[in-house]
Amino acid sequence: MDKINSLRGMPDFYSDALISWTPVENKLEEIFRAFSISEIRTPIMEYTDLFKRSVGDTSDIVNKEIYSFNDRNDQSISLRPEGTAGVIRSVIEKKLDQQQSKFWYMGPMFRYERPQKGRYRQFHQAGIEFLGYQEGQADFELIALVCSIVNGLDIKNAKLKINHLGDKDSKIKFARSLVKFLEPYKDQMDEKDLERLNKNPLRILDSKDKKIQEILKDAPSLSDFISDSANSLLSTIQKTFGDQCIIEIDNKLVRGLDYYTGLVFEACSSDLGAQDAFIGGGRYDNLANALGGKDMPAIGLAIGLERLISISSVSKLDEKKVVFISSTSNIAPLAFKIANQLRITNSKISLDMDLTDSSIKAKLRRANKTDASHAFIFGDEEMSNKRVIVKSLLEDTEQVSMSIDECIDFYKEI
Repeated sequence: MDKINSLRGMPDFYSDALISWTPVENKLEEIFRAFSISEIRTPIMEYTDLFKRSVGDTSDIVNKEIYSFNDRNDQSISLRPEGTAGVIRSVIEKKLDQQQSKFWYMGPMFRYERPQKGRYRQFHQAGIEFLGYQEGQADFELIALVCSIVNGLDIKNAKLKINHLGDKDSKIKFARSLVKFLEPYKDQMDEKDLERLNKNPLRILDSKDKKIQEILKDAPSLSDFISDSANSLLSTIQKTFGDQCIIEIDNKLVRGLDYYTGLVFEACSSDLGAQDAFIGGGRYDNLANALGGKDMPAIGLAIGLERLISISSVSKLDEKKVVFISSTSNIAPLAFKIANQLRITNSKISLDMDLTDSSIKAKLRRANKTDASHAFIFGDEEMSNKRVIVKSLLEDTEQVSMSIDECIDFYKEI
């Protein structure tokens, strides 16, 4: 019978890989708590229409990358390609769209795209959504959060790019001006950029074609179409947080999702190569209304965990580990009871109970190949005397025989 392999772009992660994940996830949660943000968990599947109406049916995500299928009721269901739409759907459904909320989430997302370094078909994001807050204070708070992440996770060669997309009218005027400017260059555009120009002209600013980027150097600037207050917001953010992280105003930054309005931003690191963004976000004041809710200003961000983990300098978990070796002529329930008493005594230590039928000598050889600091040995003689032998695996010292109470006291202080 043929073996079944994993789906392409959906990797398995074992503990040797996850040892880099846990410290980063823990640090992010610590930062979120410091900003008094509450956790939310939404389903990984939603009705496909949710993403068509939020992300936009002109986006590559909906047109090419979304995982969709019909359920038994013949309704189109999709695996979530991003987290914001599900959060907004949830607050509308729970009638929370007329109050202020701050949420964070973390979990898998799904997009059908070509797998490459730092980009998978099942990938992981952490996200923040500030809901019900008008442009102003919340924008500064979110930028402060981004700087805290960059510094707290010790990201090297990082830069925060910011821009402002203006209101609906200024976006329309800029789009018209951009289309008029690019009209003579249509024959130099590939099919993808032509489609962007016809359906969502601002997206062409995000073109990866070097030839188009060269042409765009002389294109109208979005900064000429947005209000003085919007330009002032960008410069004030740059001045306020410039001593905490490098901030650059990038008038060609538009982000890839249709729902963005107002402030948009990306945190990038040159250590990631061409695909250098690891945080992206912005304001989306019209999304709740577009999804059937009431008007609700909002701003948020998403963090690509695979990319963030690959460049974070946060150290691995400083986990203490010991091995418990039981080798008696019969299964000794007392050994498992003692081991569990130790775990209860100090839950910060990882106690690995060797469950094989090997000899004590063989078990000690295996223990010496791990990063355990001590071996707790329980053989026939120890079972008779209700004692435990404690042996250091890091220092060349004599092993010590202890009573169970002495062993528990020792375990507390490791």
